[in-house]
Amino acid sequence: MKALVLSGGSGTRLRPITHTSAKQLVPVGNKPVLFYGLEAIADAGITEVGIVVGETAAEIEAAVGDGSRFGLRVTYLRQEAPLGLAHGVLIARDFLGDEDFLLFLGDNFIVGGITGVVDGFRADPSDARLLLTEVPDPTRFGVAELDADGRIIGIEEKPSRPKSDLALVGVYLFGPAVHRAVRAIAPSPRGELEISDAIQWLLDEGLDVRSTTITGYWKDTGDVDDMLEANRTVLEGLEHRVEGDVDADTEIIGRVRIAAGAIVKGSRIVGPAIIGADARIAGSYIGPFTSIADGVRVEDSEIEYSIVLDGSSIQGVRPIEASLVGRAVEVTPASRTRAAHRLVLGDYSRVRIS
Repeated sequence: MKALVLSGGSGTRLRPITHTSAKQLVPVGNKPVLFYGLEAIADAGITEVGIVVGETAAEIEAAVGDGSRFGLRVTYLRQEAPLGLAHGVLIARDFLGDEDFLLFLGDNFIVGGITGVVDGFRADPSDARLLLTEVPDPTRFGVAELDADGRIIGIEEKPSRPKSDLALVGVYLFGPAVHRAVRAIAPSPRGELEISDAIQWLLDEGLDVRSTTITGYWKDTGDVDDMLEANRTVLEGLEHRVEGDVDADTEIIGRVRIAAGAIVKGSRIVGPAIIGADARIAGSYIGPFTSIADGVRVEDSEIEYSIVLDGSSIQGVRPIEASLVGRAVEVTPASRTRAAHRLVLGDYSRVRIS
């Protein structure tokens, strides 16, 4: 079995972060989201992986390389535009051949891995097996309709009136029949080849489509709130480890990981929290569910339930919460001489000022 990982999306819901970075490489727990998926694929015993890439191809290729660090052999497949999940399958035809394969969305995050469902598909294959989970707002997802016996009878993409609350998780298992499906369907009104339409085609043709409803944690890390929630989940499983330099005036409470090369002085760190290599924390409070990446500086500030990416600096600002701070960002207090806000914001930014 091979795996096909889709990492060609533009990440519009994570702008402005994704104007300069691939959404699949935004970190949770100081590790890119994509890496969790690749590790899960390797754990499931799959070694041949095709990664569909788009305009952020260079960044993803630099981060993943040939895949050997994950125990994988990676082939990159270029998608000229984000034309839908089924289009990703379409362009991967030569790579996939006629083998069964796993389709995995590169920005999805699943706690507990996928080994069980992959093993189940190997033992009892079908034309497709879908993972489903209950969601509070099914209008955001592809939604499955089941009959009274729990068999899947229909799929609808982002319906205005969902027939169930069961959303398609971004993990699919397919046999070779799906290649006929993706060639047979037409683009949706939004101009994309939808994987939900390809699955519906399989159903309409009377092929064997099955589903498994999962109860574990799954998150589509498509926006800031989802990223912060995924980060919280990762940090809940954090093991306490302090390898950096922490002075006697610093108080550490709970599960905190401080990487080698980090320096923490006169601060209070309440876990679960992670501080990356070469970070500098001084006179500050780092609260629960916060990820501080490599090379970040935090001085005389307070921050919690947030993600701060590499090389950023936060000085003299308190409190910060529920925030995603990009790379090489400077956050400082505004001048106290007059009540005005001075902003330099990227396209599609969202700012809340009290």
